[in-house]
Amino acid sequence: MIGVGVAMLAMPGAAVAQLLDPRSQPEAASGYGRHKLATANRHMVSAANARAAEAGREMLRQGGSAIDAAIATQLVLNIVEPQSSGIGGGAFILYWDKAKASLQVYDGRETAPASAQPDRFMKDGKPMPFGEAVRSGLSIGVPGIVRLLEEIHRQHGKLAWAKLFEPAIRLAEEGFEVSPRLNLLLHLEGADSFVPAARRYFFTEDGAPVAVGHLLKNPEFAKTLRAIAAGGSEAFYSGEIAQAIVDAVASAPTAAGGMTLEDLSNYQVKQRAPLCITYRAYEVCGVGAPSSGGIAVAQTLKLIEPFTLGDSPDVALGAPAVHLIAEAQKLAFADRNRYIGDPEFVHVPEGMLDEAYLAERRKLIDPKSAADRPPAGKPPGSERQSFGVDATVERAGTSHISIIDADGNALSMTTTIEGAFGSHNWAAGFLLNNELTDFSLRPVDADGQPAANAVGPGKRPRSSMSPTIVFDAQRNVEAVLGSPGGSRIILYVLKTLIAMIDWRMDAQQAADLLNFGSQGHALELEVGWRAVPLALALRPFGHAILPSLMTSGVHIVGQRNGQLDGAADIRREGAALGD
Repeated sequence: MIGVGVAMLAMPGAAVAQLLDPRSQPEAASGYGRHKLATANRHMVSAANARAAEAGREMLRQGGSAIDAAIATQLVLNIVEPQSSGIGGGAFILYWDKAKASLQVYDGRETAPASAQPDRFMKDGKPMPFGEAVRSGLSIGVPGIVRLLEEIHRQHGKLAWAKLFEPAIRLAEEGFEVSPRLNLLLHLEGADSFVPAARRYFFTEDGAPVAVGHLLKNPEFAKTLRAIAAGGSEAFYSGEIAQAIVDAVASAPTAAGGMTLEDLSNYQVKQRAPLCITYRAYEVCGVGAPSSGGIAVAQTLKLIEPFTLGDSPDVALGAPAVHLIAEAQKLAFADRNRYIGDPEFVHVPEGMLDEAYLAERRKLIDPKSAADRPPAGKPPGSERQSFGVDATVERAGTSHISIIDADGNALSMTTTIEGAFGSHNWAAGFLLNNELTDFSLRPVDADGQPAANAVGPGKRPRSSMSPTIVFDAQRNVEAVLGSPGGSRIILYVLKTLIAMIDWRMDAQQAADLLNFGSQGHALELEVGWRAVPLALALRPFGHAILPSLMTSGVHIVGQRNGQLDGAADIRREGAALGD
């Protein structure tokens, strides 16, 4: 008889959604679109909403850089995809300056206020209920994205700062038609989960979500954008907007968050070194701590590199290859969960990509049998600090933008307010993040050892965001990609990289490919009939199969044969647009 897990794989996504842990997929599936591989010759932007991609392309057409396009795209996403990202949140940017042959990482991750202590989410000796923590002021970190956008524009922008705000201001004032996805997500969240100001914006008086096709306007946000366009980031981090944020955090349901005007004015963007490895004939680059994404992706790729996974689209998703990938992911997640935190507060072991260490870890991969949850290893440098067992719950919101401009500069930007609609708190026309619930809610484990990702004043919570740029042997950009999805971002990016590099798929084929992977124990498979043959083929390996919606949002811009190729994930409402 077919197992319960395999039967669930064949169920419609909406039915499965009722059976799964709601924390794993707060940004639920909203059906599948149809996207063809996009092509262009000069420039291209791929983002999670067509209106946002159009704004980015508008800047590119006016002679703007990839940075200019990213800023315009992000600001429009705040309006049309408010559940995923916006100026109330943060982002990581990986940027390739072709003329200087320079790869840079910009960290605009949110920070905990100065008042935050390790027991921030503890209540009567236990972690607060997760939903209660999310909607409280305790979950809201100091937003980083406005200062991040200003900093990258100062270094790499070509168009005037205020011009980049024009598409978003126009859309906020004139309105946009509510999409089926936004309507569905509002329906799933419910009016009562939002503070009154957000409820009035997203719902009717009787609590119904704004209807599909409704022209939704946000004059309050237009006012905020005009202030930032005229006054730069200082208009956000001080004055009227900053006070609105502080007031919202103080009056949030359940518990106040203790954020101050000083917390906002002190926020700083960090420039960090990129994290690069060789895989097959390519150089794969990402971002390091406080994001765990680049390290986990790199560890997994290096662990599987000696194995043969197949070399054509015809053999993609072969059970032996999926098994090997999942076993490597288990090992990478074990290290990620134990060791990664804000590098300014904890020592992240420098030997997590040491070849000898990975060779020892690779011996734990049995090509024929699935392992139970493996423990973390002891990479070189781990002896310098003792780490406890982590208790972080990471929600699957977020968005991703990929761009290549006419000068060959490339940008990979993963941007977030954390879970769907962030903390559900509202200030000056935008939603505030719930990023601090990305910390371990329990600061120490059962043995009293502190978690690397425990809360701390001024600390940045661990992330899974994995903006990635792939180079060929001559260091030409091969692909720019990333995805939303909480801790599953790592799985989605790995699937896409392996599909493009090993299985030689084009960008759209790779984005559309069935999602799968393991975060340490079960092998997660995207629901639907196309997963059933793989689930059955994996049974001899002994995997526990976990059916899941796995709503990725992979957005890719690549270069092949002198042409730009772009893809937008069929699971969302995005587009890849270029000229």
